[in-house]
Amino acid sequence: MSDPIANWDDVAAWWRAEVATDPVYREDVAPMVDQLMGPSAGTVLELGCGDGQWLKRLADHGAPVFGCDRSEQLLTDARAVCPVALCSLPSLAWLRDEAVDTALSVFVLDLLDDVATFFAEARRVVASGGALVVVINHPIFTAPGSGPFMDPDLEVFWRWGEYLSDGASRIPAGERTVAMHHRSVAHLLTDAADAGWHLDELLEAPLGRAAIEREPSYAGQESIPRFLGARWVR
Repeated sequence: MSDPIANWDDVAAWWRAEVATDPVYREDVAPMVDQLMGPSAGTVLELGCGDGQWLKRLADHGAPVFGCDRSEQLLTDARAVCPVALCSLPSLAWLRDEAVDTALSVFVLDLLDDVATFFAEARRVVASGGALVVVINHPIFTAPGSGPFMDPDLEVFWRWGEYLSDGASRIPAGERTVAMHHRSVAHLLTDAADAGWHLDELLEAPLGRAAIEREPSYAGQESIPRFLGARWVR
């Protein structure tokens, strides 16, 4: 297994290439983000904005936006779109209470080991009546030991692995690896509720056609959830 990441700048070049070439972001995730954000998100803070692809999408639709991330190199890209801040999530101590109308997080929550603080800090910085929108890899995908298997009739099913237990797996990130943290849907929803969030909408989606055409080994997984999206209101 490759070396774990010590500094997120170590994988900035890999991340830029990943976003540029993977159809998942454009064809599978973008529709989820659009639906969950809705037509009037107000001022938006993206938590873990990376190179700013979602900030640009929102800004192009007229939303006032700013972002934060722990990679200085990726923030250099995002800074061309809007104001940004260097920070280490889940702490948002640098931001005042009720500073934004909506907080957005895409493929970040399952990289954090402290999900309770994430929900609490997001609630603190979002104004009353505002929203938190999160898109992550589906928990049945992140569960240690989970994965596809084929029955004797060549039908693809999904092995749930250690779904009911919290855990983490190391996944490739270029020449390095990152820890992918797993929690069940029940764990995530309960932590959000404990922080004072009220669930407004929950989405589940599979890999789309373009992703499966790009990687034929995914064939047969069209009905298996791969992404989870949620919108909470404060």
